[in-house]
Amino acid sequence: MIDLPKLGLGCAPVGGLMDGVSPDAAAAVLATALERGVRYFDTAPYYGFGLSERRVGDAIRGRPDVILSTKVGRLLKPGLPADPAALGWPAPLPFHPVYDYGYDAVMRSWEDSLQRLVRDRIDILLLHDIGPFTHTDPDDERRHFRDAMSGGYRALDELRRAGQVRAIGIGVNEVEVAARALDHGDWDVFLLAGRYTLLEQAPLASLFPDCARRGTRIIVGGPYNSGILAGGRYWNYAEAPADLRARVGRIRSLCESHGVPLPAAALQFCLAHPVVATVIPGARTSLELEQALDWIDTPIPGALWEDLKQDGLLDRHAPTPAAPPATGAGGAGSGAWPHSRSVRTTFPRASTRTRPTWWTGLRPRCWRMTSSPRSRPST
Repeated sequence: MIDLPKLGLGCAPVGGLMDGVSPDAAAAVLATALERGVRYFDTAPYYGFGLSERRVGDAIRGRPDVILSTKVGRLLKPGLPADPAALGWPAPLPFHPVYDYGYDAVMRSWEDSLQRLVRDRIDILLLHDIGPFTHTDPDDERRHFRDAMSGGYRALDELRRAGQVRAIGIGVNEVEVAARALDHGDWDVFLLAGRYTLLEQAPLASLFPDCARRGTRIIVGGPYNSGILAGGRYWNYAEAPADLRARVGRIRSLCESHGVPLPAAALQFCLAHPVVATVIPGARTSLELEQALDWIDTPIPGALWEDLKQDGLLDRHAPTPAAPPATGAGGAGSGAWPHSRSVRTTFPRASTRTRPTWWTGLRPRCWRMTSSPRSRPST
């Protein structure tokens, strides 16, 4: 079984996303996470061209209690690209990524990650960046998607059946490609980055209901939309346009009127949807991580969510967190993170792929999943 806590750590920043992070600073972030009880870390070969995996592996060595996810779809070859900073990695390791989502490449990528992470097993393995956000040429995108859904999926499924990984899925930035992938496999989890936040709720229309029917949980990555919801200037890995900055300003003003830090609302909003298993903000300093750990349990009055919806800043159908209980009742602010609001619920993976009738009302904070073999879908 896998129990995902409500808060994990996205490890692209410790690999130097958009700006280099020193070895000491990265080690401090990861050490702080472990000291404060964070037990889920997400990384990828692409993050710093192996740098994030190396740093995460060093930090969690000898920690069997840690849950780890990484990704496949890019093999790392010797030699830097012409301009690694243009890819978002100004100070990476001396490699360059080569896309390959086929069976052999996925197996090779998994083995390479095991070595960089110094692990004999990876808990969650995800096909990485299989959509048009990454593959802008339509022919390339179709080819990569086809490879990922055939040979790539077959490799993941074999590793899951053999017990080498406990859960499989995809890690993407687009709602549309996640919806397409649902029909091509029996997926445990999707990591969706930046598409379910205080700024964007497109998955509510069809992706989240479809995932619920299929038994596929969501890991929310990029809850700050690349930083703009936490005081940064980036949105979707680029400078935010003026209209988006103005919208964020309106959301921030409403949060401040209720005495709530905007990043706290951003983190807690994601967790209110029952299909969401966990949220994984990134951090490049220990201070940023400490702030996230405080924000995840900051009391938020229900009136804030009502005001955001009334002002057209939040989808009126979006689930929102319940108002916190009174101080001392063991709820938000009680200092018991991460256990105070965890609900461990078993979700049976029946062949009908349906949920029990009571499921829709839950607000789970932990995801429990059995990793028993299952039949391969006809698709």
